[in-house]
Amino acid sequence: MASVSIIIPTFNEARYLKPTLRYLRNLSPAAKEMIIVDGNSQDATLSVAQNTASEFAEPSILKCSSTAANRAHQMNEGEKLATGDYLCFLHGDTYVPHDLVAIIGKTLFDPTIACGGLISIMSGESCTRWGISLHNFLKTYYAPLLFHPFLFFRKGLRLLFGDQVMFCRRQDFLDCGGFDATLPIMEEADLCLRLCRYGRIKQVNRIVQSSDRRVAKWGVWKANLIYLIIGCLWGIGISATWLKQFYEEIR
Repeated sequence: MASVSIIIPTFNEARYLKPTLRYLRNLSPAAKEMIIVDGNSQDATLSVAQNTASEFAEPSILKCSSTAANRAHQMNEGEKLATGDYLCFLHGDTYVPHDLVAIIGKTLFDPTIACGGLISIMSGESCTRWGISLHNFLKTYYAPLLFHPFLFFRKGLRLLFGDQVMFCRRQDFLDCGGFDATLPIMEEADLCLRLCRYGRIKQVNRIVQSSDRRVAKWGVWKANLIYLIIGCLWGIGISATWLKQFYEEIR
């Protein structure tokens, strides 16, 4: 069975990281390793990671590293530490199903599939964001259909985003150049565009739970508008670096 390396880029995730790691501790079968690449957090993120490592049956399975705060760069650095056949990129505030490793293995066993991701349900302490979750699900399909129809129909392009828990073969990741570290946002969608040269991009019919903190901060209407505008402008070629000004960090 192919091995899976889970890579988690973090920045000031002390509040959310511990429950995420506890979900990962209960994976069956287990991942080969979990790699946290921290972007020089100003809170206790690394301490939380190091303390939680002792709860694993094999503490060495959880590795920690630090680098500059740039998510694409952090995930590329995680790949350099990885030894698994498959790479899985996970946000520090996302909870995964216990059979994640089996899902990845089953999906990528099909040689026509180059990359996969799951369905993200956004929720918080007081509610589940069903409307935004539905929009995010549909966006995986309508965005490539609108902006890359040839790739959508002929190459099986779908656009996945970070909270969908993206995964791919390590060799394909290396062959396409990994994440573009010059992109402050939309780096996952950009990777999908390049990975579709090696096979289809698939949204797997399984659920992950992601934090709604950005929506809680912005409000539902503002969040939906920002997501829509940024996606459309990026789709017609507007620089992600310029668009980043409208996508403030929420911590």
